[in-house]
Amino acid sequence: MIEQLTPLWSEAVRKLVRDSNDDSLAAWMKEARPVSVDDDCLIVQVPNKFTRDWVSMRYGAALRSTLEQLSGRMRDVRFVLPDAAPVPAPREASPAGAPAAPSPAVPAPQAPNPAAARAAAVLNDPQPLVLNPRYTFETFVVGPSNRFAHAACLAVAEAPAEAYNPLFIYGGVGLGKTHLMQAIAHHSLVNYPMRRIVYVSSETFTNELINALQHKAMPAFRAKYRSVDILLIDDIQFIAGKESTQEEFFHTFNALFEVNKQIVISSDRPPREIPHLEERLRSRFEWGLAADIQAPDFETRTAIIRKKAADEGLQVSQDVLTYIAEQARSNIRELEGALTRVVAYARTVGSPLTVELAAEALKDFIAAQRPQPVSIAKIQDCVARYFGLRPADLISRSRSRNIAFPRQIAMYLARTMTDLSLPAIGEEFGGRDHTTVLHGYEKVREQMAADRALAATVEELKQLISNSG
Repeated sequence: MIEQLTPLWSEAVRKLVRDSNDDSLAAWMKEARPVSVDDDCLIVQVPNKFTRDWVSMRYGAALRSTLEQLSGRMRDVRFVLPDAAPVPAPREASPAGAPAAPSPAVPAPQAPNPAAARAAAVLNDPQPLVLNPRYTFETFVVGPSNRFAHAACLAVAEAPAEAYNPLFIYGGVGLGKTHLMQAIAHHSLVNYPMRRIVYVSSETFTNELINALQHKAMPAFRAKYRSVDILLIDDIQFIAGKESTQEEFFHTFNALFEVNKQIVISSDRPPREIPHLEERLRSRFEWGLAADIQAPDFETRTAIIRKKAADEGLQVSQDVLTYIAEQARSNIRELEGALTRVVAYARTVGSPLTVELAAEALKDFIAAQRPQPVSIAKIQDCVARYFGLRPADLISRSRSRNIAFPRQIAMYLARTMTDLSLPAIGEEFGGRDHTTVLHGYEKVREQMAADRALAATVEELKQLISNSG
């Protein structure tokens, strides 16, 4: 019987791969083998639970139809794991005196298939998508700073690959990128349950790639990532500088894009500003739509913490909410953390939640947020280290470009980050006059408007200066 089932199964798989135009299916079926028949149902053994669930959901109906067409009687298929595979029943004894009929060749017990074990190690019997239940479109507070990104994500969730592919969402930490990415997944799971979705961080993608390479299980890895309807990768900037990861993601991107599958990527900055990212990836990330998320304005911040307070059943007055929104300006995590801190403080001291109590609870937070004065010496030190120079080079009379342009950037930063006058800044740069400082400031400002890479460099220097001790 097994000998008859194997050719039937092989032909069914070949036909299904042909008809579905999905080459990844062959990789999924490589370790599958028929083991028995139960009435009109073919029992097929697969190496792991992930393969069983994925193939059943995606191709179960098509396989049933194909098997019936080819055999005329097989109307069902059931996938089982190795430890659950039925053992063929022994044949009845021959009548006395009659020669025993030759037993059909029953496959001898096999050692675990190394390829199957490797695939299982890579897939690790994965659970369904791990999503934060709070991260839905319904719980996302929309404001001027995020309206465009929200609309783009909703459009992608409703109609993948029809409008914006890839969709590249970027913005600072704690502004809602992950919330929107997971909202796409939630929306699809609820409204279109047959869609195949993978949502992972770039770190997870990298770790699974390393695991696949170590276990020689790249077919299983590629089948996982290249047979989806929507691929969502968070924090893509972390693959920059990782040659093998960028190579694999490049081919994964191409494989999905060529068959019109949706790709959604998030980053802390736009593609052009991700250092050490391969140009071929950078250009592909710019094929579709890039939507940025800015820090929320005061009205949006107030709406966010009002909603958080309501969701958690907290009684917080509008005055207190307004005060918190005025203090926590950088991002949503900071804002929600400030609300949590104020409420916890009120409960700890057993006092009513007033603006005065909120100010007491947030005094350390407010002090940390207060900008520290920036000195010219700090600016010169940070700029010199960034460009591989000495602070003395920026004060020197040298006009070589590798010194002159960093000096002009330092002058620009001194003009924008301190309250010093132009003559005072010139004095700190080797006694130069105010017209030299103004010329340097204007030159950098004009070039930043036309050169995004320079603008990113200046912004990075500002962060380094602000964060330095």
